[in-house]
Amino acid sequence: MSATQLLNPKAESRRRAEALAVNIAAGEGLQDVLKSNLGPSGTIKMLVDGAGAIKLTKDGNVLLREMQIQNPTAVMIARAATAQDDITGDGTTSVVLLVGELLRQANRHIQEGLHPRVITDGYELAKTESLKFLESFKLTKEIDRDLLLSVARTSLSTKLNPTLAASLTPDIVDAVLAIHRPPTKPDLHMIEIMKMQHRTASDTQLIRGLALDHGPRHPDMPRRVENAYILTLNVSLEYEKTEINSGFFYSNAEQRDKLVESERKFVDSKLAKIVELKKEVCGDDASKNFVLINQKGIDPLSLDVLAKNGIMALRRAKRRNMERLQLVCGGNAQNSVDDLKPEDLGWAGLVYEHQLGEEKYTFIEEVKDPKSVTLLIKGPNQHTIAQVTDAVRDGLRSVFNTIVDGCVIPGAGAFQVACAAHLQNEFMRTVKEKNNWD
Repeated sequence: MSATQLLNPKAESRRRAEALAVNIAAGEGLQDVLKSNLGPSGTIKMLVDGAGAIKLTKDGNVLLREMQIQNPTAVMIARAATAQDDITGDGTTSVVLLVGELLRQANRHIQEGLHPRVITDGYELAKTESLKFLESFKLTKEIDRDLLLSVARTSLSTKLNPTLAASLTPDIVDAVLAIHRPPTKPDLHMIEIMKMQHRTASDTQLIRGLALDHGPRHPDMPRRVENAYILTLNVSLEYEKTEINSGFFYSNAEQRDKLVESERKFVDSKLAKIVELKKEVCGDDASKNFVLINQKGIDPLSLDVLAKNGIMALRRAKRRNMERLQLVCGGNAQNSVDDLKPEDLGWAGLVYEHQLGEEKYTFIEEVKDPKSVTLLIKGPNQHTIAQVTDAVRDGLRSVFNTIVDGCVIPGAGAFQVACAAHLQNEFMRTVKEKNNWD
Protein backbone atom coordinates (compact mmCIF):
# COMPACT_ATOMS: atom_id res chain seq x y z
CA MET A 1 0.00 0.00 0.00
CA SER A 2 1.38 3.43 -0.99
CA ALA A 3 1.82 6.34 1.41
CA THR A 4 -0.95 8.24 -0.38
CA GLN A 5 -3.46 5.45 0.24
CA LEU A 6 -2.42 5.27 3.90
CA LEU A 7 -3.30 8.94 4.27
CA ASN A 8 -6.47 8.69 2.19
CA PRO A 9 -7.90 5.19 1.54
CA LYS A 10 -10.18 6.60 -1.19
CA ALA A 11 -7.30 8.12 -3.19
CA GLU A 12 -6.30 6.58 -6.51
CA SER A 13 -2.58 6.08 -7.02
CA ARG A 14 -1.07 5.92 -10.51
CA ARG A 15 2.44 4.97 -11.51
CA ARG A 16 4.38 6.98 -14.07
CA ALA A 17 3.27 5.04 -17.13
CA GLU A 18 -0.35 4.94 -15.98
CA ALA A 19 -0.41 8.67 -15.16
CA LEU A 20 1.06 9.49 -18.57
CA ALA A 21 -1.56 7.35 -20.30
CA VAL A 22 -4.39 9.01 -18.32
CA ASN A 23 -3.15 12.52 -19.17
CA ILE A 24 -2.78 11.71 -22.87
CA ALA A 25 -6.26 10.16 -22.91
CA ALA A 26 -7.68 13.34 -21.31
CA GLY A 27 -6.16 15.52 -24.02
CA GLU A 28 -7.42 13.22 -26.76
CA GLY A 29 -10.87 13.15 -25.17
CA LEU A 30 -11.08 16.95 -25.14
CA GLN A 31 -9.98 16.92 -28.77
CA ASP A 32 -12.73 14.46 -29.70
CA VAL A 33 -15.36 16.71 -28.09
CA LEU A 34 -14.33 19.86 -29.97
CA LYS A 35 -13.11 18.58 -33.33
CA SER A 36 -16.61 18.33 -34.81
CA ASN A 37 -17.28 22.07 -34.49
CA LEU A 38 -14.13 23.32 -36.29
CA GLY A 39 -14.54 25.46 -39.38
CA PRO A 40 -17.54 26.68 -41.40
CA SER A 41 -19.06 23.18 -41.62
CA GLY A 42 -18.73 22.47 -37.90
CA THR A 43 -21.66 21.46 -35.75
CA ILE A 44 -23.35 23.53 -33.05
CA LYS A 45 -23.18 22.19 -29.51
CA MET A 46 -25.97 22.39 -26.94
CA LEU A 47 -24.87 22.95 -23.35
CA VAL A 48 -27.24 22.33 -20.44
CA ASP A 49 -26.09 23.60 -17.03
CA GLY A 50 -27.13 22.37 -13.58
CA ALA A 51 -30.14 24.69 -13.51
CA GLY A 52 -31.41 23.40 -16.85
CA ALA A 53 -30.49 26.54 -18.84
CA ILE A 54 -29.63 25.83 -22.47
CA LYS A 55 -26.86 27.43 -24.51
CA LEU A 56 -26.22 26.85 -28.22
CA THR A 57 -22.76 27.68 -29.55
CA LYS A 58 -19.94 26.79 -31.92
CA ASP A 59 -17.43 28.99 -30.12
CA GLY A 60 -14.69 26.88 -28.56
CA ASN A 61 -14.08 29.54 -25.91
CA VAL A 62 -17.68 29.34 -24.69
CA LEU A 63 -17.61 25.55 -24.70
CA LEU A 64 -14.41 25.36 -22.67
CA ARG A 65 -15.60 27.93 -20.15
CA GLU A 66 -19.01 26.33 -19.66
CA MET A 67 -18.07 22.64 -19.63
CA GLN A 68 -17.40 20.96 -16.29
CA ILE A 69 -13.90 19.53 -16.85
CA GLN A 70 -12.51 17.34 -14.06
CA ASN A 71 -9.16 16.02 -15.30
CA PRO A 72 -6.27 18.38 -14.34
CA THR A 73 -4.50 17.98 -17.69
CA ALA A 74 -7.70 18.71 -19.62
CA VAL A 75 -8.26 21.76 -17.39
CA MET A 76 -4.75 22.98 -18.24
CA ILE A 77 -5.41 22.59 -21.96
CA ALA A 78 -8.73 24.43 -21.62
CA ARG A 79 -7.04 27.31 -19.79
CA ALA A 80 -4.39 27.57 -22.50
CA ALA A 81 -7.11 27.73 -25.14
CA THR A 82 -9.13 30.39 -23.28
CA ALA A 83 -5.93 32.42 -22.82
CA GLN A 84 -5.56 32.27 -26.60
CA ASP A 85 -9.04 33.79 -26.90
CA ASP A 86 -8.26 36.52 -24.37
CA ILE A 87 -5.19 37.60 -26.36
CA THR A 88 -6.23 37.08 -29.98
CA GLY A 89 -10.01 36.68 -29.76
CA ASP A 90 -10.13 33.42 -31.72
CA GLY A 91 -8.41 30.08 -32.26
CA THR A 92 -9.52 28.24 -29.11
CA THR A 93 -10.75 25.14 -30.92
CA SER A 94 -7.58 25.02 -33.03
CA VAL A 95 -5.40 25.10 -29.91
CA VAL A 96 -7.24 22.15 -28.36
CA LEU A 97 -7.05 20.12 -31.58
CA LEU A 98 -3.35 20.89 -32.01
CA VAL A 99 -2.50 19.91 -28.42
CA GLY A 100 -4.61 16.76 -28.67
CA GLU A 101 -2.88 15.70 -31.88
CA LEU A 102 0.57 16.38 -30.42
CA LEU A 103 -0.30 14.16 -27.47
CA ARG A 104 -1.63 11.47 -29.80
CA GLN A 105 1.56 11.44 -31.87
CA ALA A 106 3.73 11.53 -28.74
CA ASN A 107 1.88 8.50 -27.36
CA ARG A 108 2.76 6.54 -30.51
CA HIS A 109 6.48 7.15 -29.96
CA ILE A 110 6.24 6.47 -26.22
CA GLN A 111 4.77 3.06 -27.01
CA GLU A 112 7.88 2.42 -29.10
CA GLY A 113 10.09 3.15 -26.08
CA LEU A 114 11.10 6.77 -26.72
CA HIS A 115 11.57 8.82 -23.54
CA PRO A 116 9.05 11.71 -23.04
CA ARG A 117 11.91 14.17 -22.48
CA VAL A 118 13.27 13.52 -25.95
CA ILE A 119 9.81 14.14 -27.41
CA THR A 120 9.38 17.46 -25.57
CA ASP A 121 12.84 18.60 -26.72
CA GLY A 122 11.84 17.80 -30.30
CA TYR A 123 8.56 19.71 -29.91
CA GLU A 124 10.49 22.71 -28.54
CA LEU A 125 12.82 22.73 -31.56
CA ALA A 126 9.85 22.45 -33.93
CA LYS A 127 8.04 25.30 -32.15
CA THR A 128 11.03 27.63 -32.44
CA GLU A 129 11.49 26.83 -36.12
CA SER A 130 7.74 27.23 -36.80
CA LEU A 131 7.79 30.75 -35.36
CA LYS A 132 10.75 31.62 -37.59
CA PHE A 133 8.95 30.17 -40.61
CA LEU A 134 5.84 32.19 -39.73
CA GLU A 135 7.81 35.44 -39.98
CA SER A 136 8.88 34.56 -43.53
CA PHE A 137 5.47 33.18 -44.53
CA LYS A 138 3.25 36.08 -43.45
CA LEU A 139 2.11 38.62 -46.03
CA THR A 140 2.64 42.30 -45.20
CA LYS A 141 -0.08 44.18 -47.05
CA GLU A 142 -1.68 47.59 -47.06
CA ILE A 143 -4.59 47.35 -44.65
CA ASP A 144 -7.63 48.47 -46.62
CA ARG A 145 -11.33 47.80 -46.22
CA ASP A 146 -11.41 44.89 -48.67
CA LEU A 147 -8.69 43.03 -46.76
CA LEU A 148 -10.46 43.62 -43.44
CA LEU A 149 -13.70 42.34 -44.97
CA SER A 150 -11.95 39.09 -45.90
CA VAL A 151 -10.52 38.70 -42.39
CA ALA A 152 -13.85 39.37 -40.68
CA ARG A 153 -15.72 37.06 -43.06
CA THR A 154 -13.26 34.23 -42.33
CA SER A 155 -13.74 34.65 -38.58
CA LEU A 156 -17.54 34.89 -38.68
CA SER A 157 -17.99 31.98 -41.09
CA THR A 158 -16.62 29.55 -38.51
CA LYS A 159 -19.39 30.44 -36.04
CA LEU A 160 -22.41 31.50 -38.10
CA ASN A 161 -24.10 30.35 -41.28
CA PRO A 162 -22.58 31.83 -44.47
CA THR A 163 -25.54 34.12 -45.26
CA LEU A 164 -25.59 35.69 -41.80
CA ALA A 165 -21.79 35.97 -41.72
CA ALA A 166 -21.83 37.82 -45.05
CA SER A 167 -24.46 40.30 -43.82
CA LEU A 168 -22.63 41.05 -40.54
CA THR A 169 -19.14 41.40 -42.03
CA PRO A 170 -19.48 45.01 -43.36
CA ASP A 171 -20.95 46.24 -40.07
CA ILE A 172 -18.07 44.81 -38.04
CA VAL A 173 -15.39 46.26 -40.32
CA ASP A 174 -17.09 49.67 -40.51
CA ALA A 175 -17.46 49.74 -36.71
CA VAL A 176 -13.71 49.29 -36.18
CA LEU A 177 -12.80 51.74 -38.96
CA ALA A 178 -15.15 54.35 -37.46
CA ILE A 179 -13.29 54.42 -34.14
CA HIS A 180 -9.77 53.96 -35.58
CA ARG A 181 -7.60 57.06 -35.45
CA PRO A 182 -4.16 56.21 -36.91
CA PRO A 183 -1.46 55.79 -35.73
CA THR A 184 -3.05 54.78 -32.41
CA LYS A 185 -4.60 51.35 -31.94
CA PRO A 186 -8.40 51.04 -32.12
CA ASP A 187 -10.08 50.87 -28.71
CA LEU A 188 -12.72 48.15 -28.97
CA HIS A 189 -14.31 49.41 -25.74
CA MET A 190 -15.61 52.30 -27.82
CA ILE A 191 -17.87 49.87 -29.70
CA GLU A 192 -21.01 49.37 -27.63
CA ILE A 193 -22.75 46.03 -28.17
CA MET A 194 -26.47 46.30 -27.41
CA LYS A 195 -28.92 43.40 -27.61
CA MET A 196 -32.55 43.65 -28.70
CA GLN A 197 -34.84 40.61 -28.85
CA HIS A 198 -36.61 41.62 -32.02
CA ARG A 199 -36.89 40.34 -35.61
CA THR A 200 -34.05 38.13 -36.91
CA ALA A 201 -30.27 38.04 -36.57
CA SER A 202 -29.86 39.36 -40.13
CA ASP A 203 -31.44 42.65 -38.95
CA THR A 204 -28.40 43.36 -36.77
CA GLN A 205 -27.21 46.86 -37.64
CA LEU A 206 -24.41 49.34 -37.06
CA ILE A 207 -25.47 52.65 -35.53
CA ARG A 208 -23.01 55.47 -36.09
CA GLY A 209 -24.00 56.98 -32.81
CA LEU A 210 -25.34 55.78 -29.49
CA ALA A 211 -28.32 53.72 -28.35
CA LEU A 212 -29.68 54.13 -24.81
CA ASP A 213 -31.87 51.50 -23.18
CA HIS A 214 -34.47 53.98 -21.87
CA GLY A 215 -36.53 56.90 -23.13
CA PRO A 216 -38.09 60.20 -22.01
CA ARG A 217 -40.20 59.91 -18.84
CA HIS A 218 -42.84 62.52 -19.64
CA PRO A 219 -45.77 61.99 -22.03
CA ASP A 220 -45.63 65.56 -23.39
CA MET A 221 -41.97 65.48 -24.34
CA PRO A 222 -41.06 65.16 -28.03
CA ARG A 223 -40.27 61.63 -29.16
CA ARG A 224 -38.30 62.58 -32.26
CA VAL A 225 -36.15 65.66 -32.77
CA GLU A 226 -33.76 66.75 -35.50
CA ASN A 227 -30.85 69.19 -35.41
CA ALA A 228 -30.56 68.73 -31.65
CA TYR A 229 -28.17 70.36 -29.21
CA ILE A 230 -27.30 67.86 -26.49
CA LEU A 231 -26.50 68.78 -22.89
CA THR A 232 -24.97 66.05 -20.73
CA LEU A 233 -25.27 66.62 -16.99
CA ASN A 234 -24.39 64.89 -13.75
CA VAL A 235 -26.65 67.08 -11.63
CA SER A 236 -29.54 66.07 -9.39
CA LEU A 237 -32.77 67.73 -10.53
CA GLU A 238 -34.86 66.39 -7.66
CA TYR A 239 -35.18 66.84 -3.92
CA GLU A 240 -32.48 64.90 -2.12
CA LYS A 241 -32.23 63.95 1.51
CA THR A 242 -29.25 65.15 3.49
CA GLU A 243 -26.23 62.90 3.79
CA ILE A 244 -26.64 62.73 7.57
CA ASN A 245 -29.81 61.78 9.41
CA SER A 246 -30.99 65.32 10.12
CA GLY A 247 -34.53 66.54 10.67
CA PHE A 248 -36.56 69.76 10.68
CA PHE A 249 -39.07 70.90 13.24
CA TYR A 250 -41.55 73.65 12.51
CA SER A 251 -44.13 75.30 14.72
CA ASN A 252 -46.93 75.66 12.19
CA ALA A 253 -48.03 74.82 8.67
CA GLU A 254 -46.79 78.18 7.37
CA GLN A 255 -43.19 77.32 8.26
CA ARG A 256 -43.58 73.95 6.58
CA ASP A 257 -44.85 75.59 3.39
CA LYS A 258 -41.89 77.96 3.38
CA LEU A 259 -39.49 75.03 3.70
CA VAL A 260 -41.14 73.17 0.81
CA GLU A 261 -41.06 76.35 -1.26
CA SER A 262 -37.35 76.90 -0.59
CA GLU A 263 -36.57 73.30 -1.52
CA ARG A 264 -38.49 73.68 -4.77
CA LYS A 265 -36.83 77.00 -5.50
CA PHE A 266 -33.41 75.32 -5.21
CA VAL A 267 -34.31 72.87 -8.01
CA ASP A 268 -36.18 75.48 -10.06
CA SER A 269 -33.11 77.70 -10.16
CA LYS A 270 -31.18 74.87 -11.84
CA LEU A 271 -33.98 74.33 -14.34
CA ALA A 272 -34.10 78.05 -15.15
CA LYS A 273 -30.43 78.00 -16.17
CA ILE A 274 -31.02 74.98 -18.43
CA VAL A 275 -34.03 76.63 -20.07
CA GLU A 276 -32.06 79.86 -20.48
CA LEU A 277 -29.28 77.97 -22.28
CA LYS A 278 -31.85 76.33 -24.54
CA LYS A 279 -33.32 79.70 -25.51
CA GLU A 280 -29.84 81.08 -26.14
CA VAL A 281 -28.84 78.40 -28.66
CA CYS A 282 -32.25 77.67 -30.22
CA GLY A 283 -34.00 81.03 -29.99
CA ASP A 284 -37.26 81.04 -31.93
CA ASP A 285 -35.94 78.74 -34.67
CA ALA A 286 -38.33 75.76 -34.81
CA SER A 287 -35.77 73.69 -36.71
CA LYS A 288 -33.45 73.63 -33.68
CA ASN A 289 -34.11 71.38 -30.70
CA PHE A 290 -32.64 70.67 -27.27
CA VAL A 291 -31.97 67.34 -25.54
CA LEU A 292 -30.95 66.89 -21.90
CA ILE A 293 -29.32 63.62 -20.79
CA ASN A 294 -28.74 63.46 -17.04
CA GLN A 295 -26.83 60.82 -15.10
CA LYS A 296 -28.83 61.57 -11.95
CA GLY A 297 -32.56 61.81 -11.31
CA ILE A 298 -35.18 64.29 -12.53
CA ASP A 299 -38.37 64.58 -10.46
CA PRO A 300 -41.86 64.82 -12.03
CA LEU A 301 -42.20 68.58 -11.43
CA SER A 302 -38.88 69.19 -13.16
CA LEU A 303 -39.98 66.99 -16.07
CA ASP A 304 -43.09 69.18 -16.39
CA VAL A 305 -40.96 72.32 -16.66
CA LEU A 306 -38.69 70.75 -19.27
CA ALA A 307 -41.63 69.41 -21.30
CA LYS A 308 -43.32 72.85 -21.35
CA ASN A 309 -40.15 74.30 -22.84
CA GLY A 310 -39.92 71.60 -25.52
CA ILE A 311 -36.85 69.90 -24.05
CA MET A 312 -36.44 66.15 -24.51
CA ALA A 313 -34.98 64.86 -21.23
CA LEU A 314 -33.60 61.46 -20.20
CA ARG A 315 -32.66 60.66 -16.62
CA ARG A 316 -30.42 58.13 -14.86
CA ALA A 317 -28.22 57.43 -17.89
CA LYS A 318 -25.48 54.88 -17.31
CA ARG A 319 -22.01 56.17 -16.64
CA ARG A 320 -20.44 54.35 -19.58
CA ASN A 321 -23.03 55.94 -21.89
CA MET A 322 -22.24 59.38 -20.50
CA GLU A 323 -18.59 58.88 -21.44
CA ARG A 324 -19.51 57.69 -24.93
CA LEU A 325 -21.92 60.59 -25.44
CA GLN A 326 -19.05 63.06 -25.47
CA LEU A 327 -17.16 60.91 -27.99
CA VAL A 328 -20.23 60.61 -30.21
CA CYS A 329 -21.77 64.08 -30.04
CA GLY A 330 -18.96 66.26 -28.74
CA GLY A 331 -19.42 68.74 -25.93
CA ASN A 332 -18.44 68.44 -22.29
CA ALA A 333 -20.29 66.77 -19.43
CA GLN A 334 -21.10 69.21 -16.64
CA ASN A 335 -21.30 68.60 -12.89
CA SER A 336 -22.93 71.96 -12.24
CA VAL A 337 -25.36 74.30 -13.98
CA ASP A 338 -23.72 77.46 -12.67
CA ASP A 339 -21.53 78.08 -15.71
CA LEU A 340 -23.29 76.55 -18.70
CA LYS A 341 -22.03 77.75 -22.09
CA PRO A 342 -23.00 76.87 -25.68
CA GLU A 343 -19.48 75.46 -26.16
CA ASP A 344 -20.35 72.69 -23.69
CA LEU A 345 -23.13 71.34 -25.91
CA GLY A 346 -22.89 68.40 -28.28
CA TRP A 347 -24.88 68.00 -31.49
CA ALA A 348 -26.77 65.24 -33.28
CA GLY A 349 -28.77 65.33 -36.47
CA LEU A 350 -31.43 62.93 -35.18
CA VAL A 351 -32.57 61.78 -31.73
CA TYR A 352 -35.62 59.54 -31.50
CA GLU A 353 -37.34 57.05 -29.23
CA HIS A 354 -38.14 53.49 -30.31
CA GLN A 355 -40.61 51.46 -28.27
CA LEU A 356 -40.56 47.67 -28.35
CA GLY A 357 -43.27 46.20 -26.16
CA GLU A 358 -42.74 47.69 -22.72
CA GLU A 359 -39.09 48.50 -23.43
CA LYS A 360 -38.03 51.94 -24.66
CA TYR A 361 -34.82 52.80 -26.50
CA THR A 362 -33.38 56.17 -27.49
CA PHE A 363 -31.18 56.42 -30.59
CA ILE A 364 -28.74 59.27 -31.21
CA GLU A 365 -27.69 59.26 -34.87
CA GLU A 366 -26.39 61.42 -37.73
CA VAL A 367 -23.52 62.82 -35.69
CA LYS A 368 -20.58 64.60 -37.33
CA ASP A 369 -17.47 62.63 -36.36
CA PRO A 370 -18.31 59.73 -34.03
CA LYS A 371 -15.45 58.30 -31.99
CA SER A 372 -17.79 55.64 -30.60
CA VAL A 373 -20.42 53.50 -32.34
CA THR A 374 -23.04 50.93 -31.40
CA LEU A 375 -23.66 47.45 -32.79
CA LEU A 376 -27.32 46.63 -32.25
CA ILE A 377 -27.65 42.83 -32.21
CA LYS A 378 -31.13 41.52 -32.93
CA GLY A 379 -32.58 38.03 -32.80
CA PRO A 380 -35.82 36.14 -32.20
CA ASN A 381 -34.58 34.55 -28.94
CA GLN A 382 -31.77 34.73 -26.41
CA HIS A 383 -29.99 31.67 -27.88
CA THR A 384 -29.57 33.35 -31.25
CA ILE A 385 -28.55 36.67 -29.71
CA ALA A 386 -25.88 35.00 -27.54
CA GLN A 387 -24.50 33.08 -30.53
CA VAL A 388 -24.30 36.21 -32.69
CA THR A 389 -22.76 38.21 -29.83
CA ASP A 390 -19.94 35.68 -29.37
CA ALA A 391 -19.26 35.68 -33.12
CA VAL A 392 -19.28 39.49 -33.31
CA ARG A 393 -16.75 39.79 -30.47
CA ASP A 394 -14.40 37.38 -32.28
CA GLY A 395 -14.86 39.25 -35.56
CA LEU A 396 -14.06 42.60 -33.95
CA ARG A 397 -10.93 41.16 -32.38
CA SER A 398 -9.78 39.65 -35.70
CA VAL A 399 -10.11 43.01 -37.47
CA PHE A 400 -8.31 44.69 -34.56
CA ASN A 401 -5.40 42.23 -34.76
CA THR A 402 -5.07 42.74 -38.52
CA ILE A 403 -4.84 46.52 -38.12
CA VAL A 404 -2.32 46.26 -35.27
CA ASP A 405 -0.12 43.55 -36.83
CA GLY A 406 -0.29 44.92 -40.37
CA CYS A 407 -0.03 41.46 -41.94
CA VAL A 408 -2.06 38.34 -42.74
CA ILE A 409 -1.49 34.70 -43.67
CA PRO A 410 -3.44 32.65 -46.24
CA GLY A 411 -6.32 30.68 -44.78
CA ALA A 412 -7.76 27.20 -45.34
CA GLY A 413 -4.80 25.54 -43.60
CA ALA A 414 -2.24 26.93 -46.06
CA PHE A 415 0.22 27.90 -43.32
CA GLN A 416 -0.16 24.59 -41.50
CA VAL A 417 0.55 22.58 -44.66
CA ALA A 418 3.51 24.76 -45.66
CA CYS A 419 4.97 24.69 -42.14
CA ALA A 420 4.68 20.89 -41.95
CA ALA A 421 6.42 20.53 -45.31
CA HIS A 422 9.20 22.88 -44.19
CA LEU A 423 9.78 20.97 -40.95
CA GLN A 424 9.79 17.55 -42.64
CA ASN A 425 11.73 18.36 -45.81
CA GLU A 426 14.21 21.01 -44.71
CA PHE A 427 14.51 21.51 -40.97
CA MET A 428 14.55 17.82 -40.04
CA ARG A 429 17.84 17.35 -41.90
CA THR A 430 19.57 19.87 -39.61
CA VAL A 431 18.46 18.18 -36.36
CA LYS A 432 20.86 15.60 -34.98
CA GLU A 433 20.64 12.73 -32.50
CA LYS A 434 17.35 11.50 -31.05
CA ASN A 435 15.46 14.78 -31.43
CA ASN A 436 15.14 13.98 -35.13
CA TRP A 437 12.05 11.78 -35.14
CA ASP A 438 9.12 11.74 -37.52
